[in-house]
Amino acid sequence: MRYQRPKGTADILPGETSKWQYVEASARQIFKTYDYQEIRTPLFESYEVFSRSAGDTSDVVTKEMYDFKDKGDRHIALRPEGTAGVVRAFNENKLYGPEFKKPYKVYYLGPMFRYERPQSGRQRQFHQIGVEAFGSDNPAIDVEVIAMACQLFAKLGLTGLRVAINSLGDQESRANYRQALIDYLKPHYDELSEDSQERLEKNPLRVLDSKDPRDKQFVADAPSILDYLTPSAKERFDQVKAMLDALKIDYVVDATMVRGLDYYNHTIFEVMVQAKSLGKGYTTICGGGRYSGLVEQLGGPEMAGVGFGIGLERLILLLEEEGAALPAAPSLDLYVVGIGEGTNLECLRLVQAARAAGLIAERDYLNRKPKAQFKTAAKADAKAVITVGARELASGQVHFKNMATEEEVSLNLADLLANFKAVYQAQLGEE
Repeated sequence: MRYQRPKGTADILPGETSKWQYVEASARQIFKTYDYQEIRTPLFESYEVFSRSAGDTSDVVTKEMYDFKDKGDRHIALRPEGTAGVVRAFNENKLYGPEFKKPYKVYYLGPMFRYERPQSGRQRQFHQIGVEAFGSDNPAIDVEVIAMACQLFAKLGLTGLRVAINSLGDQESRANYRQALIDYLKPHYDELSEDSQERLEKNPLRVLDSKDPRDKQFVADAPSILDYLTPSAKERFDQVKAMLDALKIDYVVDATMVRGLDYYNHTIFEVMVQAKSLGKGYTTICGGGRYSGLVEQLGGPEMAGVGFGIGLERLILLLEEEGAALPAAPSLDLYVVGIGEGTNLECLRLVQAARAAGLIAERDYLNRKPKAQFKTAAKADAKAVITVGARELASGQVHFKNMATEEEVSLNLADLLANFKAVYQAQLGEE
């Protein structure tokens, strides 16, 4: 039987992985300058971690979660997003304690799982880079995470970014807006999609995030949450905008944006870019915001939190489309050509010495003729080739060829093995 990968998953092959590693390394480098440290949480959690945090009316919980009962009859879910698991870890490990500095800043990288229709840049197993900061209610942290995302995209070479922001306000703001939205949508109840009909009383803000054309016609004329912000919530949002202006970060206010998960409040944002490969107009590659009640909701103290998530598949597609400088698989520093079966041991010693010196080295393992080995070295774009045969073994010498200049010299084998990197660099004119 011929097996295939599950629908909605992808094999990321050598050559492609170089691009992923570059993006991940760039993210780690920038996050480090903002004093964020890496956290790694399990790929699966108790189902309630996600159902309580994402909200019972969200698409993630109602339609997209991979959940199952394990052999101990525990209800388990593969993580559909990163924040809830990080908050659970934050609480369980008591990272809110006085011995830990605040804000407590972490980042994560890894696979997430959602059962949805696979399409370009969207898989059932997908990958996210995300950050979370706990313990500060200062709106400067909101702006900091937006600036950090923009800085990463600029470093990677993305242009034409569009930052959209909104405020979901505090509890009072949301309560007032919730009622206004219900009053607006109720007369159109029969014209709404079945999902929105179900959400209308439970969480009417979810209707604003609907992709169903039946709902979109009403969203355009819906009341704006910005008209229902309390004075303190409005002042906070004004501070966020003033700070973005001070950092010269271009943004637009999108009063219809609510984000896909229910734990957000106050500042929310999305970073978008135009992409032909992902459909017309702008596509979102980063989204996040503040979730000041989530830590408490998952069993911790009352504590503010803010963060974002970046979809890696989409980001790499966009970088390729824009012609950003993504690295290819690294070429060989050295290829060792062995002539005759008697050179097997010496070829092994040579490549191991090269690798110990930090060089990317390879040799023949298939007993091929020298000509075939040289072709392999050229195809792998090796910088240098060392040739060893019975004659060389007898004389204690090897042939070294600089592939760029085609110059060849004989080297003392013992001297090469004793100081491999220095000899190698000297032959290539490297320091």
